[in-house]
Amino acid sequence: MTLSFGTRLRSAMDERGPLCVGIDPHASLLGSWGLADDIAGLERFTYTVVEALADTVAVFKPQAAFFERFGSRGIAVLERATADLRAAGGLVVMDAKRGDIGSTMAAYAETFLRKDSPLFSDALTVSPYLGYGSLKPAVDLARESGAGLFVLALTSNPEGAEVQRAVRADDPAGRTVGATMLAHLAEENAGETPMGSFGAVVGATLGDLSSFDLDINGPLLAPGIGAQGATPADLPVVFGDAVRNVVPNVSRGVLRAGPDASALRDAAARYADEIRAAVAG
Repeated sequence: MTLSFGTRLRSAMDERGPLCVGIDPHASLLGSWGLADDIAGLERFTYTVVEALADTVAVFKPQAAFFERFGSRGIAVLERATADLRAAGGLVVMDAKRGDIGSTMAAYAETFLRKDSPLFSDALTVSPYLGYGSLKPAVDLARESGAGLFVLALTSNPEGAEVQRAVRADDPAGRTVGATMLAHLAEENAGETPMGSFGAVVGATLGDLSSFDLDINGPLLAPGIGAQGATPADLPVVFGDAVRNVVPNVSRGVLRAGPDASALRDAAARYADEIRAAVAG
């Protein structure tokens, strides 16, 4: 029987530390490694990160767009990286932010959440802004495959607030859109142990979020540490009692240490230690 994503994530974070490393091969980062912004540079960058970190970091978050921009050859690099990371015991959260309705949403889900798909991932980021119910094909397939979802709820980009913090006119409780998404996820995760598989994306740069109920019994993917300005010490302030379920994502803060493999490992280990200490209080 396949263990749920929430179970596997809790185990990986306890064993390897609560760190998610983003794999974002954008042109400026390739250039900082002395690589060309072409398929050869993409391959060298990606496989160096995989070889350096796959057996020590708990979670990886490849940004699909930076691979897709190279067409089929870029997607082939992403397929291999995803398989290699998972084979080494890392969990892969595919950062594709898919969102649509009906059969199109189902097709997106099959791309990343069907077990025999070349891009099968442990979890997928999704956008609920066609209505939370539009995610049902992804929710259903994730349950069937033992995978998870991370739903955009309170994102770190400033523009997100105009949607996510808007108050719903149709909600008697006057909840915001973001609070509604958190409530849906709490329902998905009800009764699951050690935690559910349906998480929220909540920015680590947002400051005090005590007005939101982040206790969804599921993981909270937290971008923003490092280049965006947040630090591990901010995590207890932002997430409060839910901090143990936070999956802090660091991308450039680790990746800029390359291309030297040992420097990448040292950077990841340093962030993992700082995050572990912050979470432990």
